[in-house]
Amino acid sequence: MTAIPAPTDDPDEKIEISLASALELAHLGLGTMIDIRQTFEIEMKGAIPDTVHIPLFEVKVLLGHALTEDEQDILDAGTPSAIDVKDFFSTVNHLHNVHDHILLCVCNSGRRSIYAAQLLRSLGYDKALSVAGGFQAWKKLQVMPLATS
Repeated sequence: MTAIPAPTDDPDEKIEISLASALELAHLGLGTMIDIRQTFEIEMKGAIPDTVHIPLFEVKVLLGHALTEDEQDILDAGTPSAIDVKDFFSTVNHLHNVHDHILLCVCNSGRRSIYAAQLLRSLGYDKALSVAGGFQAWKKLQVMPLATS
């Protein structure tokens, strides 16, 4: 079992991208937003339109990685997804290799997505990035007050 490196403070490790840049890449067809939250999180809070859902904790288990106690609690809080190893690699290969897309990982706040991007990079998907601020940042964009005269 290969260990995934911890997030780094190395400025040369460009693993995080702004929400605005990620949305632009997706709009231009150069990237795909991948929501790595658990299904119950999406059901409770909502989803960013046109994202692909690949739940991170199920993927970690499929790949033989141990979950922390907090991760296991979050996984146990919902119903496990029907994803399997074949589905995971088929989806990621299709996006990354066939469409030559940048994989834009989104979680709730931007912390788990850093890990997800590093995990994808460790598996050979070098165009994986974490979207800074995650779903919370996207939600803030949606509730911007309208200007009044």
